[in-house]
Amino acid sequence: MTTFSEYLHQHGAEHQLEPALLDTVQAIVSACQTISRNVRLGALSGVLGEAGTGNIQGEAQKKLDVIANQILIDTLRNNPNVAGLASEEEDDFVAANEQGGYLVLFDPLDGSSNIDVNISIGTIFSVLAKPSGSLKTESFLQKGRDQVAAGYVLYGVQTLLVLTFKHGVAVFTLDENGEFVQTHTAPQIPEYTAEFSINMSNQRHWEQPVQQYIAALLAGKDGIRGKNYNMRWVASMVAEVHRILMRGGVFMYPKDNRDPSKAGKLRLMYEANPLGLVVEQAGGKITNARENMLDIQPVGLHQRVAVVLGSAEEVETVCQYHS
Repeated sequence: MTTFSEYLHQHGAEHQLEPALLDTVQAIVSACQTISRNVRLGALSGVLGEAGTGNIQGEAQKKLDVIANQILIDTLRNNPNVAGLASEEEDDFVAANEQGGYLVLFDPLDGSSNIDVNISIGTIFSVLAKPSGSLKTESFLQKGRDQVAAGYVLYGVQTLLVLTFKHGVAVFTLDENGEFVQTHTAPQIPEYTAEFSINMSNQRHWEQPVQQYIAALLAGKDGIRGKNYNMRWVASMVAEVHRILMRGGVFMYPKDNRDPSKAGKLRLMYEANPLGLVVEQAGGKITNARENMLDIQPVGLHQRVAVVLGSAEEVETVCQYHS
């Protein structure tokens, strides 16, 4: 079986990828292996519970949020190819190595509310080429389409790495020796599905097009869609996306009316763009219900967006309701 290191060597040679890019991704994955050990030990190493601090979004941080964030920062700042990094947990970007050619953005631990109850969580990452000139916030504000690599590590029943260099998607499983081994080659998201994922407790706040779309799904085979749908909700976007990658489905976190000033809840740079690139590379679609997510020009590091992603037919149907 192909190890992650062997995959990097083979894939890099086949697609003429810069060694510096491969080394940057290797550093990210190495940090995630360390995070995985912390997650696996849980209460045995005292990493569960609240940290007593908050992030830039005003959300309470878990101890593992803080630990995972620091592991990634320390690892990436020690890599000469990384010019700077940005984290969902940091107010501003963090400068690294002036001569580095790449920028890394990440959500260190997606699904934090699941940490203490042993439900799947993950690390999401995005790699961009650094523009010329001095490092500044604008250096990071690139469209999702411009990512040179993206992926996630899912800490679940198994620890999985899902990665794309924009030549399809590869999936790896962490073995008993702590090494990632390739277990899926080029997974494809089915075009059609009968499974949806949305937080139904927010239904009263949704805009009318979303209300209408979900009502059509709930009507089942007697409604206009003509088939029964199942619903899933993990409250961890990375876990939702992985399920869709493996068997199809549609995930939605739409804009709602609780705060009209916000375009959505999820973060464009740390969640939607990297996961969106994975989904698109696996044959799925991603949108904010009005345009392709990867074509949005970012205006801020912590910009929020509405998200719809997954099997093509359902994503297109959601867009039709909004048109």
